[in-house]
Amino acid sequence: MRYNLFGQGNDVALLVSRILLVTLFLMFGWPKLTGFSGTVAYMASVGTPAPTLAAIIAVVMEVPVAILILLGFYTRPLAVLLAIYTIGAALVGHHFWTMTGAEQMENMINFYKNVGIAGGLIALAVAGPGKLSIDRK
Repeated sequence: MRYNLFGQGNDVALLVSRILLVTLFLMFGWPKLTGFSGTVAYMASVGTPAPTLAAIIAVVMEVPVAILILLGFYTRPLAVLLAIYTIGAALVGHHFWTMTGAEQMENMINFYKNVGIAGGLIALAVAGPGKLSIDRK
């Protein structure tokens, strides 16, 4: 017997989950898109390999992929891809193990924030988008 925590509201809970999970990506992805040359320059300045390609991947994952997950379109595979991207971004962008002091703490927090978000995305991939999605129409 499957336990249904939210009763008939599971679909609403999955919609809220999709909204909450993609908010961060959209908030930080949009400026990457609109200031693309600055994004490439930043990626180069922190030593990201292939900074232009990395910036393209970041923009694609953080804007269109996030929007598609929000809408519930190809939710399961895109949530897995976004989880993989999020772990990759944590490894490349928040390598706290090479730092000390306040910088280390800030990057450790951001690293584990990414890990937590990836966990939520994997849970969404397992649960699916719910009925309030394009996938279910």
